Amino acid sequence: MPDHPTLASLAADLNAGRTTARRLVEECLARIADPAGEGARTFIHVERDAALSAADAMDHLRKANAAPSPYAGIPVSIKDLFDIKGQVTRAGSRALEDSAPAEADAPVVARLRRAGFIVIGRTNMTEFAYSGIGINPHYGTPKSAFNRSVGHVPGGSSSGAAVSIADRMAYGALGTDTGGSCRIPAAYNGIVGYKPTQRRVPLDGGVPLSSSLDSFGPLARSVACCAALDAVLADEAVQSLRPRLVKGMRLAVPTTIALDDLDDEVAKTFERALTTLSRQGALIERIEVPEFHDVLVMNSKGGFAAAESYAWHRYLLANKGDVYDPRVRVRILRGESIGAADYIDILGARRSFIARTEQRIAPYDALVLPTTANTPPKIADLADDQAFATQNLRSLRNCTLINMLDGCAISLPAHREGEMPVGLMLAAAGGSDRRIFELAAGMEDIIRV
Repeated sequence: MPDHPTLASLAADLNAGRTTARRLVEECLARIADPAGEGARTFIHVERDAALSAADAMDHLRKANAAPSPYAGIPVSIKDLFDIKGQVTRAGSRALEDSAPAEADAPVVARLRRAGFIVIGRTNMTEFAYSGIGINPHYGTPKSAFNRSVGHVPGGSSSGAAVSIADRMAYGALGTDTGGSCRIPAAYNGIVGYKPTQRRVPLDGGVPLSSSLDSFGPLARSVACCAALDAVLADEAVQSLRPRLVKGMRLAVPTTIALDDLDDEVAKTFERALTTLSRQGALIERIEVPEFHDVLVMNSKGGFAAAESYAWHRYLLANKGDVYDPRVRVRILRGESIGAADYIDILGARRSFIARTEQRIAPYDALVLPTTANTPPKIADLADDQAFATQNLRSLRNCTLINMLDGCAISLPAHREGEMPVGLMLAAAGGSDRRIFELAAGMEDIIRV
């Protein structure tokens, strides 16, 4: 098998008898347990016995030509935000430790199981998904796959999800994305992360951050891997992905906000990718998107995330606020000052923002922009709260634009081997998911040349 197998290559190996589900699970479990690795910080809970039993079951089904899908027996990780039957859903927090175990799998977890994917464990995350950085003071912080000896943040909030893929502790990961929580850790770990159109994937069985902005999506090694997982999560047929030719792609680079204050490595890598795409025949136009300024206004008091998370957390905070990560608690508490009239204003402003922005970007196949303004900061540099707040906003800024648009977006690694990880994001209006996957598949191998 290749060094970084894809879901397609694993499915082919399983079908041909070159590997077994049990072997795949055992290899993932060994990587998780490796004391020299990041497994102890990447996973909050490991499903060792259940995963091995499921693997044996899938191997028996495959021998009987009864495997539920070509992917049956492939290990996947589940963000700690999701219900798994019989387990406590902690959402990366200590405040929910004494909650009752879930009575059923979240629909997205159930759909993965129905396709034969094997749940290998629950991955670490920013507490209650409220940060783009990925630091967790309760369960530890897994290091980004880049330059482990130094220790860079993994990105959040789906931190463990991304590291589980980068370190081959799983071959697909279920994450969430409210302001970039699939795409940011994908960018910081050199993998692919996808934020679907929200309405396509049910939000039941997941601890909410913002019901207006939350979406559930995959992280994986390739665009095709994410497309396959996304189809399963959305309960759609898995179709072969046809990459679009780069020649003739109509791409718009938004110059409003999205290119401000970029780290040098981000700016250099992004411009190099644009040059490569242009040479391959992509039609790239830099455009103003003045509507993006509206997002800053809508979020000025904390926006949907603060208002809606406070509504969910207010009683839990009253009883257990002292065990929250202080950096998470202070962001949730911003919602206390957002009144009903303020909230209704934001709802109306967002509807107008979506309508006007969709009209502006309609002539293009996709927007293309850096996933984050920064490369992954060093963990040691974020001990100071102000430094953390600054870098957190820089990590979230570009991704948040697309969540507010109710759009869909993918982050692709754009850096070369040995360089600082940088993500390139393709985004479009809601409902454009298939087009985004086709565009991304057409360029994923080209932009790193």
